[in-house]
Amino acid sequence: MSKRITVVGGGAAGMMAAICAAEQGAQVTLLEPNERLGKKLNITGKGRCNVTNNADIQGLMANIPRNGKFLYSAFSDFDGRDAMAFFEALGVPLKTERGNRVFPVSDRAFDISGALERRLKRLKVHLVRDRAVSLDIAEEAVRGVRGERGDYPADAVILATGGVSYPATGSTGEGHRMAAQAGHTVTPLRGSLVPLREQGNRCARMQGLSLRNVQLTVLENGKKCYTDFGEMLFTHFGVSGPLVLSASAHMRYFDKKHYRLEIDLKPALDEPTLDKRLLSDFEKYANSDFANALGDLLPQKMIPVVVEECGIPPHQKVHDITREQRRSLLVLLKHFPVEIAGPCPVTDAIVTSGGVKVSEVNPATMESKIVKGLYFAGELLDVDAYTGGFNLQIAWATGRAAGRSAAGA
Repeated sequence: MSKRITVVGGGAAGMMAAICAAEQGAQVTLLEPNERLGKKLNITGKGRCNVTNNADIQGLMANIPRNGKFLYSAFSDFDGRDAMAFFEALGVPLKTERGNRVFPVSDRAFDISGALERRLKRLKVHLVRDRAVSLDIAEEAVRGVRGERGDYPADAVILATGGVSYPATGSTGEGHRMAAQAGHTVTPLRGSLVPLREQGNRCARMQGLSLRNVQLTVLENGKKCYTDFGEMLFTHFGVSGPLVLSASAHMRYFDKKHYRLEIDLKPALDEPTLDKRLLSDFEKYANSDFANALGDLLPQKMIPVVVEECGIPPHQKVHDITREQRRSLLVLLKHFPVEIAGPCPVTDAIVTSGGVKVSEVNPATMESKIVKGLYFAGELLDVDAYTGGFNLQIAWATGRAAGRSAAGA
C-alpha cells in the first residue's frame, strides 16, 4: 500500500514537496487555506518571480549567511541548475539576468505557480482548502494533521507553512507553533530583506524620492560590511528598495551593533572627476545662491537636505565658495550618510530569519530528529539567504528532499 503523506502549506516548498512525494508513488494530500496556491510566490520579484540563481553548490552556499552548512546535502542533490532544468521540463522557458538571477522568459510569476499546479493535478495530489490546526502525534511519531474542517491521517507529515513575513499571503507562524508543540526549538523570528528605519527625519523629508544607479555601503560599528550598486527609495520611515533590502540581510546584530549607510550619489565619477564637475557647475552658476546651483547635480527633493548637511550657507554666492566648502560638498556626495535605528517589523520583510532549529532536523532528509515521520521544508526552517533567487532555491531543494524522503525514496 502506498504511503499517505499530508503536506501543510501550498507555497513554493509545499508544492515541490507534494510533487516529489507523489512522483515516488505516495498518496499525497496538500492542505492550503488560501484560494490560490503559491500566493507569496506570485508576488516575488515584483511579480516576475526570481525563480532561482544559475549557480552551482558553491555559488549557492556563498549566499546563505545563516546555517548554510545545513543545506549542503539538499543543494548537492538539487542546485540552481537542477531547478532550472526542472522548470524547463515543466514547460517554462527561463532566462538568466544580472547576478545570475533566473526569471521566466515571460516575466510572469504565474507561469511558475501555474506549471507547479498542473504537475500536482497530473500526479493526482489531493488539494484540500483547509487550515491545519495541530499535529496528531503518538509515541513520538506523527499520525496525521487536524484541520479546521477535518482530520487527515498520515504516515508522514511535511510542514511547509512559510515564515511570518507577508502575513496577508498566509504566512502567519502557524507552522512554528505546531513545530514547538511537537517539541522543536524555534529560534527568534525577525525580518530579513526588510526596509530600514532611520534615526531622525532626514529621509522622511525626501519621502518618495527614488535613486537609481547609486552605490550603497553598510558600515557596522564603522567597518564596511557590504556594498552594492542599484536603486533605492526614501520613505516616511527611512529607506527601502532593492539595494536596501539586500543590505538588510547583512545587518543582523541591531541589539549589539550600530549601523550606518553611506550612499555614493555619483559612483560613476571618482573624486577628481567629480571635483571638475563641481567647478564647471559653480562657474555656470557663479552669481547664484548656493541653494539654487545644485539643480543639474541632484534631484530637487534632495537639495535642501544636502545644503543643510554640507554646512554651506544656502544664500552664499557660488563665486564665494571656498575650496574647503567645495570639498565638504564633494565628500557628502560620495558618502551621504543615513543613520539606521533598526529594521521594520518582520511583517514588512520579504523573508523570515529564524525558525525551526536546524540541529534538530536531519539535513539529508529534512526529517525531525524528535518526531518520527515529521518533515520540514522552506522558510519555516532557520535558514535564509540574500536576494537573487537564493531563498526560493532553499524552498525547492528542501521541499524536494522532504517530499522524496517522506515517500521513502
